Amino acid sequence: MKRLVLETIGWLLIVAGIAALVLPGPGLLMLFAGLLLLSQQYEWAERRVDPVRLRALRGAADSVQTWPRIALSTLGALVILGFGVLWVFRPPAPEWWPLEASYWLLGGAWTGVTLILSGLLALALLVYSYRRFHDRPGALAELDHEIEEADEDR
Repeated sequence: MKRLVLETIGWLLIVAGIAALVLPGPGLLMLFAGLLLLSQQYEWAERRVDPVRLRALRGAADSVQTWPRIALSTLGALVILGFGVLWVFRPPAPEWWPLEASYWLLGGAWTGVTLILSGLLALALLVYSYRRFHDRPGALAELDHEIEEADEDR
């Protein structure tokens, strides 16, 4: 039973991670978590855990290298958070909405909750990335070295 639950959660995280690569959300983080769960059962998943982890960390490091990137990343997370709040409170469809009112803010409150969680997670990851990588060339060089080693091993 434990194996079934872990595999189901792992595959759900993989699918959600792939979707979140193009939709709002922490795609690489979800892929990493899904692969980490599946790596307990599958060798192919175990081989992919470290490369995905390193790419996710590299993306996190890149997002806090300059103040414009930090500002845009923070703004993006706050926008996602704001949309989540909008979905939770679900105001009536505005006058300019061209479709039926039933098509306004599809998904209901749970869509809002997931958007709020994604926004909060994005803000938390920004804080983590800032503390770990901003103005720390040594940490960035160490990460680049790990990526090079992982690429050579493949």
